[in-house]
Amino acid sequence: MDVSELNSLKSENKKLRNYISLVYAEIELSQRLYEIKQNFADSPDSKRIIVPIVDRISKIKLEKQVLENELKLV
Repeated sequence: MDVSELNSLKSENKKLRNYISLVYAEIELSQRLYEIKQNFADSPDSKRIIVPIVDRISKIKLEKQVLENELKLV
């Protein structure tokens, strides 16, 4: 294996680890969102709490989609 192949594998490995981290982050945020909705359903503060989490989940999904395309996971 030459240096070019090794660097390519390292790059792919880094992208894959990043993808896995994004999957875990999405799962964790989704669970927290569910818990917040359950516990603060009638609270006027729930929207203030929920909106940033939903925004972050959306960003994570976009980041995942980019990596899925780069890594040919889809």
